[in-house]
Amino acid sequence: MRRYALRPCDGGSDMGETVDVQSLSRWIRAFARAIAANRDLLTRLDSAIGDADHGINMDRGLAAVVAAMDEHRPSHIAVLLRDVVAATLLSAVGGAGGVLYATFFLRMAAAAGQAHSLDDLAFAKALRAGLEEVAQRGKVAMGDKTMFDALAPAIEALDVALAGGAGLGVALRRATAAAEAGRDATVPMLARKGRASYLGRRSIGHQDPGATSAALLIAAAATAFAGAPE
Repeated sequence: MRRYALRPCDGGSDMGETVDVQSLSRWIRAFARAIAANRDLLTRLDSAIGDADHGINMDRGLAAVVAAMDEHRPSHIAVLLRDVVAATLLSAVGGAGGVLYATFFLRMAAAAGQAHSLDDLAFAKALRAGLEEVAQRGKVAMGDKTMFDALAPAIEALDVALAGGAGLGVALRRATAAAEAGRDATVPMLARKGRASYLGRRSIGHQDPGATSAALLIAAAATAFAGAPE
């Protein structure tokens, strides 16, 4: 099994893209733009099997996150992810979606520790830590028809690509494809978690809104790191 190390990167590292506050901020801003552009789609999807508020809540929450980043401009990875992104999502996004996304970023912050920058492998490890915390907090697994169905295959694809020697840019594009495939795979699923599970078999045939926003999260990372080494 490949071992990952969370460690600062210097300018002479040959490990690929350096992930720091600036690049992570680009990711969060790209995610906010993607959510805003897909707000109505997320609302329609949630209208079918949820509370019809996933798009509204996520758009409001991420707009608040961007405003908080503009105001505070943190210089440390953990401060950005924990005190700005996660804390703002918890206060501004209602429902389980806000809690789970905040949980994801909180765990990423803990994984990053005191590092001011991460190499590509450390970034992947932080993403996996966030995924595992979402699984534990939400008590979800593959096939439950949740955001996990997009996130889990994406992060697995990222790990595989990096282990094979791909640069972060290529690895994130592969992760995006895996996330979108996972999102699409929720359509025929029977929901086993969340409000959609109350519908029973009526949840079949509908794309999960959480998996849809999670796929946007991974695609936003690919956009933010488009200039990463191939």
